[in-house]
Amino acid sequence: MMLRHFGLATTLSATLALATPAYAATELQWWHAMTGANNDVVNKLAAEFNASQSDYKVTPSFKGGYPDTMNAGIAAFRAGNAPHIIQVFEVGTATMMSATGAIKPVYQLMKDAGEPFDPKAYLPTITGYYSTSKGDMLSFPFNSSSAVMWINKDELKKAGIAEIPKTWPEVFAAAKKLKAAGHDTCGFSNAWASWVHIEQFSAWHNVAIGTKANGLDGFDTELKFNSPLHVKHLQNLIDLQKDKTYDYAGRANAGEARFGSGECAIFLTSSGYYGTAKGTAKFDFTSAPMPYYPDATGAPQNSIIGGASLWVMGGKKPEEYKGVAKFFAFLSDTNRQARLHQESGYLPITKAAYEKTKADGFYEKNPILQTPLLELTNKEPTENSRGLRFGNMVQMRDVWAEEIEAALAGKKTAQEALDAAVSRGNAMLRTFEKTAK
Repeated sequence: MMLRHFGLATTLSATLALATPAYAATELQWWHAMTGANNDVVNKLAAEFNASQSDYKVTPSFKGGYPDTMNAGIAAFRAGNAPHIIQVFEVGTATMMSATGAIKPVYQLMKDAGEPFDPKAYLPTITGYYSTSKGDMLSFPFNSSSAVMWINKDELKKAGIAEIPKTWPEVFAAAKKLKAAGHDTCGFSNAWASWVHIEQFSAWHNVAIGTKANGLDGFDTELKFNSPLHVKHLQNLIDLQKDKTYDYAGRANAGEARFGSGECAIFLTSSGYYGTAKGTAKFDFTSAPMPYYPDATGAPQNSIIGGASLWVMGGKKPEEYKGVAKFFAFLSDTNRQARLHQESGYLPITKAAYEKTKADGFYEKNPILQTPLLELTNKEPTENSRGLRFGNMVQMRDVWAEEIEAALAGKKTAQEALDAAVSRGNAMLRTFEKTAK
């Protein structure tokens, strides 16, 4: 009897041994900040990569908003338990660049792993943002976007607005008509206050945010966004806020729900909002280029990218880096990039994905998704519109938004608020310089 049991146990052990892989897949932690429909995209990409091979397993983890995710990643690195990949929004670039030893540059990662990687394959606007002055890419472009103006076509029609506004004066006039037609709490609004009204606004009007090509040509830059045009724009928002023709919707993107619900019929935010809008809006909507002031010389110029890239953290094993490189090569696949662009509203990061989407006739049926690309390529970039790279930018955005909020609340004039935002920001830049050297 005991022999029979022993034989059965031996057979069972042998069967289990055959059914179990000889080794477990190497796990790669990916921390990100994507919510809603875009969170689903992240999970789907990881699942597809995991199913495509058996050596590595990418495990995505949501870590909160963009600032929360970046701060969590830096804290984890200091504690010795950083993830392999961390999604960092574009304004965190200078901070990540200065974190010596904390990152593994992507160009070096791909070279060491022997994976194909050509920076020229990516859209130039994106490549330049995440590269050194020598052209070496430090992070991997992932969800690049630009600010666009989202339009509730049904509500504009009800309010008797025949054409989508192109200029800021036209937006103000349309918002007043929308208010008169029943939109009592919001004629127009926006998410990401400093991104829309300082960063993108400046590039679109070809005025400087700061010296040294907005910091791209050196960290020793001085902020300059207290110009007459900036003051004029903020003053207009202050005046319109008084009766809710304009209604402030916060520093981040929680206010986007006001567009999906139908409350705000004109709303400026990221082109990456497309996936959420498609899933929540119960009305006919589209996107249009950001408005501009027609008396501003040369406007509109070109927009700059938003969104985020993937940074590889330092201190990992060679085998783990090999897996990260394979994952990035997987993400760069033309068909996958084209699909990602078409489903999420984020830009196709490679030229091939853009050309494929055009060749397939996708934009003819879905012009919404071409809006940010037309903005980015509207004109050849200038020193004012190549992008920006400021240290302590995450904290500075809060300071800038704080000053905008003070002005909208009537506590400061537009000039006082922007002067304070510039002064406080310059002090933060000087502090960053000391830590970055």
